[in-house]
Amino acid sequence: MSTFSFQGKQIFYRAAGEGKPLLLLNGIMMSTLSWQPFETCFTRENRLILLDLLDQGQSDKYECEYDQSVQVEVVRALLDHPGVEKVSIMGTSYGGEVALQFAVKYLDRVEKLVLANTVARTNAWLREIGEAWNLAVGDPVAYYSTTIPVIYSPHFYDRRAEWMQARKELLTRTAFASKPFLDSMIRLTNSANSHDVTAHLADISVPALIIACEMDHITPIEEQRALARTMPNAQLVILPDTGHAAFYERPELFSSILLGFVNLQPPVIEL
Repeated sequence: MSTFSFQGKQIFYRAAGEGKPLLLLNGIMMSTLSWQPFETCFTRENRLILLDLLDQGQSDKYECEYDQSVQVEVVRALLDHPGVEKVSIMGTSYGGEVALQFAVKYLDRVEKLVLANTVARTNAWLREIGEAWNLAVGDPVAYYSTTIPVIYSPHFYDRRAEWMQARKELLTRTAFASKPFLDSMIRLTNSANSHDVTAHLADISVPALIIACEMDHITPIEEQRALARTMPNAQLVILPDTGHAAFYERPELFSSILLGFVNLQPPVIEL
Protein backbone atom coordinates (compact mmCIF):
# COMPACT_ATOMS: atom_id res chain seq x y z
CA MET A 1 0.00 0.00 0.00
CA SER A 2 1.49 3.36 -1.10
CA THR A 3 0.36 6.64 0.38
CA PHE A 4 1.63 10.18 0.77
CA SER A 5 0.50 13.04 2.98
CA PHE A 6 -1.39 16.03 1.58
CA GLN A 7 -2.71 18.74 3.91
CA GLY A 8 -2.81 16.21 6.72
CA LYS A 9 -4.71 13.67 4.61
CA GLN A 10 -3.39 10.33 3.38
CA ILE A 11 -3.62 9.92 -0.39
CA PHE A 12 -3.54 6.43 -1.90
CA TYR A 13 -1.76 5.62 -5.14
CA ARG A 14 -0.30 2.65 -6.98
CA ALA A 15 2.54 2.44 -9.49
CA ALA A 16 3.60 -0.51 -11.63
CA GLY A 17 5.59 -1.23 -14.77
CA GLU A 18 8.47 0.55 -16.47
CA GLY A 19 8.66 3.02 -19.33
CA LYS A 20 6.96 6.31 -20.11
CA PRO A 21 4.94 7.43 -17.08
CA LEU A 22 1.18 7.36 -17.60
CA LEU A 23 -1.12 8.76 -14.91
CA LEU A 24 -4.82 7.81 -14.91
CA LEU A 25 -7.31 10.11 -13.18
CA ASN A 26 -10.60 8.54 -12.15
CA GLY A 27 -14.15 9.40 -13.00
CA ILE A 28 -16.16 10.64 -10.05
CA MET A 29 -17.37 7.26 -8.71
CA MET A 30 -14.21 5.37 -9.64
CA SER A 31 -11.10 4.33 -7.73
CA THR A 32 -7.74 2.75 -8.51
CA LEU A 33 -9.50 -0.63 -8.41
CA SER A 34 -11.56 0.37 -11.44
CA TRP A 35 -8.43 0.05 -13.61
CA GLN A 36 -7.47 -3.43 -12.43
CA PRO A 37 -8.58 -5.18 -15.67
CA PHE A 38 -6.35 -2.81 -17.66
CA GLU A 39 -3.14 -3.08 -15.63
CA THR A 40 -1.46 -5.89 -17.58
CA CYS A 41 -2.06 -4.06 -20.85
CA PHE A 42 -1.14 -0.62 -19.53
CA THR A 43 2.15 -1.74 -17.92
CA ARG A 44 3.70 -3.44 -20.97
CA GLU A 45 5.38 -0.23 -22.11
CA ASN A 46 4.52 2.27 -19.40
CA ARG A 47 5.10 3.18 -15.81
CA LEU A 48 1.44 3.18 -14.81
CA ILE A 49 0.43 5.49 -11.97
CA LEU A 50 -3.03 5.17 -10.43
CA LEU A 51 -4.41 7.68 -7.96
CA ASP A 52 -7.41 7.94 -5.68
CA LEU A 53 -8.21 11.64 -5.45
CA LEU A 54 -9.54 13.07 -2.20
CA ASP A 55 -12.87 11.42 -1.29
CA GLN A 56 -12.19 8.53 -3.69
CA GLY A 57 -11.33 4.91 -2.98
CA GLN A 58 -8.68 4.43 -0.30
CA SER A 59 -7.72 8.10 0.02
CA ASP A 60 -8.94 10.07 3.03
CA LYS A 61 -12.21 11.95 3.14
CA TYR A 62 -11.89 15.73 2.97
CA GLU A 63 -14.86 16.35 5.28
CA CYS A 64 -15.54 19.91 4.14
CA GLU A 65 -16.53 21.60 0.89
CA TYR A 66 -13.78 22.28 -1.68
CA ASP A 67 -13.33 22.79 -5.41
CA GLN A 68 -11.26 20.89 -7.95
CA SER A 69 -8.24 23.14 -7.50
CA VAL A 70 -7.53 21.06 -4.38
CA GLN A 71 -7.47 17.90 -6.50
CA VAL A 72 -5.03 19.63 -8.88
CA GLU A 73 -2.64 20.10 -5.97
CA VAL A 74 -3.09 16.44 -5.01
CA VAL A 75 -1.87 15.50 -8.51
CA ARG A 76 1.11 17.85 -8.21
CA ALA A 77 1.99 16.40 -4.80
CA LEU A 78 1.77 12.89 -6.25
CA LEU A 79 4.24 13.70 -9.02
CA ASP A 80 6.58 15.40 -6.56
CA HIS A 81 6.40 12.44 -4.16
CA PRO A 82 8.19 9.91 -6.42
CA GLY A 83 9.95 12.69 -8.33
CA VAL A 84 8.19 12.38 -11.70
CA GLU A 85 9.08 15.47 -13.69
CA LYS A 86 6.78 14.95 -16.67
CA VAL A 87 3.90 12.58 -17.31
CA SER A 88 1.21 11.77 -19.83
CA ILE A 89 -2.19 12.13 -18.17
CA MET A 90 -5.42 10.39 -19.09
CA GLY A 91 -8.46 11.73 -17.29
CA THR A 92 -11.98 10.47 -17.74
CA SER A 93 -15.00 12.65 -16.90
CA TYR A 94 -14.29 14.18 -13.45
CA GLY A 95 -10.65 13.12 -13.78
CA GLY A 96 -10.47 14.83 -17.16
CA GLU A 97 -11.66 18.07 -15.60
CA VAL A 98 -8.88 17.82 -13.01
CA ALA A 99 -6.41 17.01 -15.80
CA LEU A 100 -7.46 20.11 -17.73
CA GLN A 101 -7.04 22.32 -14.67
CA PHE A 102 -3.67 20.70 -13.94
CA ALA A 103 -2.53 21.40 -17.52
CA VAL A 104 -3.58 25.04 -17.21
CA LYS A 105 -1.52 25.49 -14.04
CA TYR A 106 1.36 23.04 -14.53
CA LEU A 107 1.72 22.59 -18.27
CA ASP A 108 5.46 21.99 -17.95
CA ARG A 109 4.69 18.75 -16.07
CA VAL A 110 2.49 17.35 -18.88
CA GLU A 111 3.90 15.29 -21.76
CA LYS A 112 0.62 14.42 -23.46
CA LEU A 113 -3.02 14.79 -22.46
CA VAL A 114 -5.88 12.37 -23.09
CA LEU A 115 -9.37 13.55 -22.16
CA ALA A 116 -12.19 11.01 -22.28
CA ASN A 117 -15.81 12.16 -21.93
CA THR A 118 -14.65 15.47 -20.48
CA VAL A 119 -15.88 19.07 -20.56
CA ALA A 120 -14.18 22.44 -20.33
CA ARG A 121 -16.79 23.81 -17.95
CA THR A 122 -19.68 22.75 -15.76
CA ASN A 123 -22.60 24.22 -17.64
CA ALA A 124 -26.22 24.47 -16.46
CA TRP A 125 -26.94 20.97 -17.84
CA LEU A 126 -24.21 19.33 -15.76
CA ARG A 127 -25.00 21.37 -12.66
CA GLU A 128 -28.63 20.20 -12.85
CA ILE A 129 -27.49 16.58 -13.18
CA GLY A 130 -25.31 16.99 -10.09
CA GLU A 131 -28.17 18.50 -8.11
CA ALA A 132 -30.37 15.55 -9.06
CA TRP A 133 -27.71 13.14 -7.80
CA ASN A 134 -27.49 14.97 -4.48
CA LEU A 135 -31.27 15.05 -4.07
CA ALA A 136 -31.41 11.25 -4.50
CA VAL A 137 -29.04 10.66 -1.56
CA GLY A 138 -30.82 8.75 1.20
CA ASP A 139 -32.66 6.37 -1.11
CA PRO A 140 -30.20 3.77 -2.47
CA VAL A 141 -32.45 2.67 -5.32
CA ALA A 142 -33.26 6.23 -6.34
CA TYR A 143 -29.57 7.14 -6.23
CA TYR A 144 -28.73 4.16 -8.45
CA SER A 145 -31.50 4.98 -10.91
CA THR A 146 -30.43 8.63 -11.07
CA THR A 147 -26.68 8.06 -11.48
CA ILE A 148 -25.96 4.73 -13.16
CA PRO A 149 -28.20 3.91 -16.17
CA VAL A 150 -27.40 7.19 -17.94
CA ILE A 151 -23.67 6.37 -17.82
CA TYR A 152 -24.11 3.60 -20.39
CA SER A 153 -25.44 3.52 -23.92
CA PRO A 154 -28.93 2.01 -24.17
CA HIS A 155 -27.58 -0.80 -26.34
CA PHE A 156 -24.89 -1.78 -23.81
CA TYR A 157 -27.27 -1.55 -20.85
CA ASP A 158 -29.85 -3.74 -22.57
CA ARG A 159 -27.29 -6.28 -23.78
CA ARG A 160 -25.77 -6.56 -20.29
CA ALA A 161 -29.09 -6.40 -18.44
CA GLU A 162 -28.33 -9.30 -16.08
CA TRP A 163 -24.92 -7.87 -15.19
CA MET A 164 -26.48 -4.45 -14.60
CA GLN A 165 -29.17 -5.96 -12.36
CA ALA A 166 -26.51 -7.71 -10.27
CA ARG A 167 -24.60 -4.43 -10.07
CA LYS A 168 -27.75 -2.63 -8.94
CA GLU A 169 -28.35 -5.16 -6.18
CA LEU A 170 -24.73 -4.88 -5.00
CA LEU A 171 -24.49 -1.08 -5.07
CA THR A 172 -27.83 -0.48 -3.37
CA ARG A 173 -26.77 -2.80 -0.53
CA THR A 174 -23.27 -1.39 -0.11
CA ALA A 175 -21.89 1.93 -1.40
CA PHE A 176 -25.22 3.62 -2.12
CA ALA A 177 -26.43 2.77 1.39
CA SER A 178 -23.22 4.08 3.00
CA LYS A 179 -23.36 7.57 4.49
CA PRO A 180 -19.54 8.13 4.32
CA PHE A 181 -19.53 7.20 0.61
CA LEU A 182 -22.53 9.37 -0.19
CA ASP A 183 -21.13 12.31 1.79
CA SER A 184 -17.97 11.97 -0.31
CA MET A 185 -20.03 11.88 -3.50
CA ILE A 186 -21.85 15.07 -2.55
CA ARG A 187 -18.51 16.84 -1.95
CA LEU A 188 -17.04 15.49 -5.20
CA THR A 189 -20.13 16.47 -7.17
CA ASN A 190 -20.19 19.98 -5.69
CA SER A 191 -16.45 20.41 -6.22
CA ALA A 192 -17.02 20.38 -9.99
CA ASN A 193 -19.58 23.21 -9.97
CA SER A 194 -16.98 25.94 -10.45
CA HIS A 195 -15.02 24.07 -13.14
CA ASP A 196 -14.36 26.39 -16.12
CA VAL A 197 -11.14 26.49 -18.13
CA THR A 198 -12.64 27.76 -21.40
CA ALA A 199 -10.57 30.96 -21.28
CA HIS A 200 -7.34 28.94 -21.06
CA LEU A 201 -7.86 26.13 -23.57
CA ALA A 202 -5.80 27.83 -26.27
CA ASP A 203 -2.84 27.84 -23.88
CA ILE A 204 -2.82 24.03 -23.49
CA SER A 205 -0.29 23.45 -26.24
CA VAL A 206 0.80 19.86 -25.50
CA PRO A 207 -0.37 17.06 -27.83
CA ALA A 208 -3.89 16.15 -26.75
CA LEU A 209 -6.35 13.43 -27.66
CA ILE A 210 -10.05 14.03 -27.07
CA ILE A 211 -12.19 10.87 -26.84
CA ALA A 212 -15.90 11.49 -27.39
CA CYS A 213 -18.77 9.01 -27.51
CA GLU A 214 -21.78 9.11 -29.77
CA MET A 215 -24.22 8.06 -27.02
CA ASP A 216 -22.76 10.06 -24.13
CA HIS A 217 -25.75 11.58 -22.35
CA ILE A 218 -23.76 13.18 -19.50
CA THR A 219 -21.02 15.01 -21.40
CA PRO A 220 -22.52 15.34 -24.88
CA ILE A 221 -20.30 15.07 -27.92
CA GLU A 222 -20.58 18.81 -28.64
CA GLU A 223 -18.52 19.45 -25.52
CA GLN A 224 -15.63 17.33 -26.81
CA ARG A 225 -15.84 18.93 -30.24
CA ALA A 226 -15.46 22.33 -28.56
CA LEU A 227 -12.34 21.11 -26.74
CA ALA A 228 -10.81 19.82 -29.97
CA ARG A 229 -11.55 23.07 -31.81
CA THR A 230 -9.95 25.28 -29.19
CA MET A 231 -6.89 23.34 -27.99
CA PRO A 232 -4.14 23.98 -30.56
CA ASN A 233 -2.66 20.45 -30.76
CA ALA A 234 -5.77 18.38 -30.09
CA GLN A 235 -7.16 15.50 -32.10
CA LEU A 236 -10.70 14.18 -31.76
CA VAL A 237 -11.81 10.53 -31.85
CA ILE A 238 -15.52 9.65 -31.73
CA LEU A 239 -16.56 6.18 -30.61
CA PRO A 240 -19.87 5.08 -32.20
CA ASP A 241 -22.75 3.54 -30.21
CA THR A 242 -20.87 4.15 -26.94
CA GLY A 243 -21.95 5.86 -23.73
CA HIS A 244 -20.19 7.92 -21.08
CA ALA A 245 -18.09 5.05 -19.70
CA ALA A 246 -16.11 4.44 -22.87
CA PHE A 247 -13.44 2.27 -21.27
CA TYR A 248 -16.10 -0.13 -19.87
CA GLU A 249 -18.07 -0.42 -23.10
CA ARG A 250 -15.12 -0.51 -25.54
CA PRO A 251 -12.09 -1.68 -23.52
CA GLU A 252 -10.02 -2.96 -26.47
CA LEU A 253 -10.68 0.10 -28.60
CA PHE A 254 -10.18 2.50 -25.69
CA SER A 255 -6.87 0.88 -24.71
CA SER A 256 -5.57 0.82 -28.29
CA ILE A 257 -6.35 4.48 -28.86
CA LEU A 258 -4.92 5.61 -25.52
CA LEU A 259 -1.67 3.62 -25.67
CA GLY A 260 -1.12 4.32 -29.36
CA PHE A 261 -1.41 8.05 -28.80
CA VAL A 262 0.77 8.08 -25.67
CA ASN A 263 3.54 5.78 -26.87
CA LEU A 264 3.91 5.98 -30.65
CA GLN A 265 6.01 8.59 -32.34
CA PRO A 266 4.24 9.79 -35.50
CA PRO A 267 6.08 9.23 -38.78
CA VAL A 268 7.68 12.23 -40.41
CA ILE A 269 5.97 12.78 -43.75
CA GLU A 270 7.62 15.18 -46.17
CA LEU A 271 5.15 17.09 -48.28
